[in-house]
Amino acid sequence: MTSAVAATPALFSFADVTAQAFRSSRELNALATTHPALRLNAICPYYTMFPLRFPLRVLGSAAKGQRVLDPFAGRGTTLFAARLLGLACTGIDSSPVASHLSRAKVSLASPEEVAALAERALEVPAPSEEAPEGEFWQWAYGPRTLEQICRIRGHLLDTSRLGITADNSDAVQLLRALMMGILHGPRTKKLPSYLSNQMPRTYATKPAAAVRFWEKRGMHPEEVPVLDVVRRRAAFTLVDLPPRVDSFVAWGDSREVLARLKATESKPFDWVVTSPPYFGMRSYVPDQWLRNWFIGGSSEVEYSENGQIGGKSEVEFIEALATVWREAAESCTDSAKLVIRFGSLPSLKKEPAALIRESLQMSGSWKISTIKSAGSAPSGRRQADQFSTTGGYVDEVDVWARRVAN
Repeated sequence: MTSAVAATPALFSFADVTAQAFRSSRELNALATTHPALRLNAICPYYTMFPLRFPLRVLGSAAKGQRVLDPFAGRGTTLFAARLLGLACTGIDSSPVASHLSRAKVSLASPEEVAALAERALEVPAPSEEAPEGEFWQWAYGPRTLEQICRIRGHLLDTSRLGITADNSDAVQLLRALMMGILHGPRTKKLPSYLSNQMPRTYATKPAAAVRFWEKRGMHPEEVPVLDVVRRRAAFTLVDLPPRVDSFVAWGDSREVLARLKATESKPFDWVVTSPPYFGMRSYVPDQWLRNWFIGGSSEVEYSENGQIGGKSEVEFIEALATVWREAAESCTDSAKLVIRFGSLPSLKKEPAALIRESLQMSGSWKISTIKSAGSAPSGRRQADQFSTTGGYVDEVDVWARRVAN
């Protein structure tokens, strides 16, 4: 344990964290910006997320040796909370971007290892990594910057070029997540923190809209030295990582992955802590299209909904969630607890609590203990904030349930 961690034993301890330590939102918010051990959680801005204090509070009462499941892992906040508490964890997500971010949250490598991997990727001879063509790419990045991005991308897609036998090595996972985090974002007057022309941090603007924005304002891309940004970000984000825990992250449809886990997972889960996608939201992949390209997807926006929970009707959505809850229960202990944070889009009439209640009842596997409001959240922290045209949102709810014993 580093001196930075030892300096604040009253507020934070990897070995013995209690729920009381995180009862104050103000304390945890302060830690999130000042404590080096929590920086990994912000390695890549991502709009569909709940705050770290939510899973930390929930899991603060977990016993040593218990196991945690998140079937809608997103950017891996539940997994990171479990790691901080020393709990084994498993995460599943249908988004390839989200699954890679979740893997980074349970990885362990030094800033020097990650920076050295990026440097090697820029130095090692490799087949030509052709940059995507088109107006967007010419406006989005300086030519040299795009060339370096493509070179690192190519090596991460084929790590054998760098002498790495498995593409799931921790340094690879952390470099991939760090690169996704700096791939696009706002320009600053100081040292650049992002590689692109002016863009949002949390999602990628669609090409035509981005080009119109840049052209109208005469905002041409600057050449940004990729390695410099990687070194600075790695030194800040990875300076004090929590100890490793037993973990597994899968990319795929939770209904299918959980069915497979039943046959292979030797130890059942004690906690399921998650936040399903809102009913009607199916834009996870297209809104992350640039990051999806970086990890091997198309250089054009893809509108695939493969593996996403939702369907085109409320009935299909409830049935899909019910299947997830039922499959999850079959991989849990008889005394397992399920905690769900859930909301809805402002345009929909259905209350989020009603949707979750119906899905749990349909599953036949969980009995609701309590449903309560999740309260206010900072701007931009809610999924609904990102898609509201009125500036409002439907309050999220926290649903606690316990396993119905066989």
